[in-house]
Parts: sequence; structure tokens; C-alpha cells
Amino acid sequence: MRKNIVAGNWKMNNDLSQTESLLNDLKKETNRRNAEVIVAPTFVNLYPAFQNLKGTAITVAAQNMHQNDNGAYTGEISASMLKSVGVTTVILGHSERRAYFKEDDELLAQKVNTALENDMRVIFCFGEELAERKNGTQESVVESQLKNALFHLNEHQWKNIVLAYEPVWAIGTGETASPEQAQDMHAFIRKVVSDQYSKTLAEAVTILYGGSVKPANAKEIFSKPDVDGGLIGGASLKAQDFFEIVNAF
Repeated sequence: MRKNIVAGNWKMNNDLSQTESLLNDLKKETNRRNAEVIVAPTFVNLYPAFQNLKGTAITVAAQNMHQNDNGAYTGEISASMLKSVGVTTVILGHSERRAYFKEDDELLAQKVNTALENDMRVIFCFGEELAERKNGTQESVVESQLKNALFHLNEHQWKNIVLAYEPVWAIGTGETASPEQAQDMHAFIRKVVSDQYSKTLAEAVTILYGGSVKPANAKEIFSKPDVDGGLIGGASLKAQDFFEIVNAF
């Protein structure tokens, strides 16, 4: 059975005191959970977050990672550094990394390789832009992103891969994606994985939706058969909103 996951990507938000305050609020939530809960603070707050959440069921993830193990890469963070502070899950390929920092499929394939070589779990993000959705090429774009960055992996390595579909056109653009559009793309993604590997793997891989999930729409989105949770942005910065989403399962 596939694992349900709700992951909060905090992006470049929350200093140390704000991080600790939010984490303390999250720990107060006692509702029954049918999903793994993940939070991804900024790099400087990863270790305090890991320490704060010890003994809880909440996982700490990193928002990015360099493809090399060490070296003269000023400002970058390696897999071993993340693991040394207790972090074994990393988000790679986020649309903002692709857009603002020009990360392409080739680079992301290298990052994925490095993460897996270090026994880390990867939340791999991908998705089409507005122009691509409007001209009807969204499926070919998504298939290409998956193929170029992940399809060199063997089936066994996929046990540490979580997919996160981000319809970039539905994030902060005024456009909205319907739950049906999310389901259609998730079903397509599962078919692509099945065609490349096996139906067994396709049915086992968790696919998250990253298109502006909020408390008001989470239940309907998560009810779709191929949607296994969400990668949450702004709504993850408010404890009550985040756990309303978590408890939408």
C-alpha cells in the first residue's frame, strides 16, 4: 500500500525563533494522522528542528542539496552534512530551483544519484509551466522531466523516491487547477512509470500534488485515487492550516 505524505516546504521563511515556535505548535496537534508529516525548514534551522522534533512522528527534510560530496562550492550543502544533523530526506527539482537557479534535468539526475548513494530519500519535483499547459504539451514535458532525471535508476532504487507533481501554472498565477486535472496528471505519471518499469512499481510509488493545496481544497484533492498527499507551501507556515491539510485524509 502506498504511503500518504504531507510535506511542508517552508522555503526562505522563519528565523530560528519562528521555526521553534511553529514546530512547538505542530507538536501540540494530537489528531489522528493517516499520513507521514514532513517539514522542510531553511538550512540554518535544520539541526534545531531535528532536535526539537526528536521523539515525534514528524520528519525533517532539506529543501535542496549539492551534487558533490565536498569541495570548493561556496554556500552549498552536501548529503553527508545533512545526514550529520539527522536529515535523510531532501527535496530536489523544485520549480523555484529550476526557474531561479537554472537547475536542469542533467544536474538533477546527478543530485538524485548523490542522494541515493548516501541512502537519502528524495522528494523529486517536476511539472509544466503555464505556456506548456496552454499549448497542450504538459504530458510530454512531464514525461521528459521524469525520463531525463530518474529513468536511469533501477527499480530497486525507487524505494527511496517520492514524486511531487507541481503544476507551476497554478501556483501564484491566478490560474487554478481542479482536483480532476490533478488526478488526470497523476494517473498519467503512474502510467509513464509503469511503462518504463512495472505496474507493481507504479502502484507503489507515492505521488504528491504541489499545486496550492489549502485546507479548503485538500480533502477533495486527496480523495482522488492517484493523489497520495501534498507538497505544501504557504499553508504549511500556519500550524492550524497545515494540520487541517494533514487530517484531510
